[in-house]
Amino acid sequence: MSDFYVHPTADVAESASIGDGARVWHQAQVREGASVGPGCVIGKGAYIDSNVRVGANCKVQNYSCVYHGTTLEDGVFVGPHVVFTNDRLPRAINEDGTLKSDDDWDVGETLVKYGAAVGSRTVVLPGITIGRWAMVGAGSVVTRDVPDYALVAGNPARAIGRVDEHGRRVE
Repeated sequence: MSDFYVHPTADVAESASIGDGARVWHQAQVREGASVGPGCVIGKGAYIDSNVRVGANCKVQNYSCVYHGTTLEDGVFVGPHVVFTNDRLPRAINEDGTLKSDDDWDVGETLVKYGAAVGSRTVVLPGITIGRWAMVGAGSVVTRDVPDYALVAGNPARAIGRVDEHGRRVE
C-alpha cells in the first residue's frame, strides 16, 4: 500500500504512479502513465503530462506544465509557471487542413538532471538537457543545453556564471 496524498480536487489517472510520501495539491493533473517519485510535491494547478517521469524528491511548483517527453531526475526544482514544451514545429493542422494527430509530430525529449533548478516563468524548448545542479534564472527561455553547475538566464538563456550544490554563485 502506498502512502501519498492527493488533494480531492486533483486529477490523477489510474495508470499514473505516485511514490510514497508524494503530495499532489489542489487542481493538479497527473496524466496516464506518468510517474511521480517518492517525496515529490506537485503544486496547485500543475500539469504532469502522459508518460512524464518525475524522479524522487522533486518540487514542481504551482501552475507549471511538464509536457510529454520530459524527464526530471531526482531532486529537481521547477518554479511556478514553468513550461517544458515538446514540439519544435507546432501546428494545429496538416497541409491539407486536417487536424494534426499524435502521429503527425515528433516529441522532443527533454532531460533535467539531478539537483537542477528551473526558475519561475521559464520556458524550456524541446530536446534540451539541463545539467546536474544547474540553475536557470527566472523568466528565461532555454533554447540550448545547459552544462552541469551552470547559471543561465535571459532570452535566450546564456551562461552568466556557475553555482554550487546550494545554488550559490562560485568564481
